[in-house]
Amino acid sequence: MNQKHQIYETTAIVNASLDDAQIESTIARVQETITKNGGTITALNKWGRKRLAYPIHKKTNGYYVHIEFEGPPSSIGVLERAYSLDELILRHLTIKLSKNALKARAATLVKAAQEPAEEAPAASAREPLFTDNENKK
Repeated sequence: MNQKHQIYETTAIVNASLDDAQIESTIARVQETITKNGGTITALNKWGRKRLAYPIHKKTNGYYVHIEFEGPPSSIGVLERAYSLDELILRHLTIKLSKNALKARAATLVKAAQEPAEEAPAASAREPLFTDNENKK
């Protein structure tokens, strides 16, 4: 029964017409589903309310939540079923991160840690696009 844990990302769109307490309870249910099935949450990103590219169930706005977690492969089926049964979740997507994706993420983090923070470039003195030469003639 000892399964090797994998790293997953899941993104869900919650109905944005709900009040904040209902959205938080929906997110808490998702987190609880992950942890009850042997997973550990490594990152929780609440992207907030965003306009949808197209209507889903006659809704035009959604509350986006992105969760990174480690867990056994058997927990994904339970999570997907919980998403399907929850009427407050409009859409969801869960993916397993590949070894290449994990290596690329680690390389990006190392590179970002090594480079000093760049300052914003000063406003450059550029030639104006239009001049008043016509008025001087």
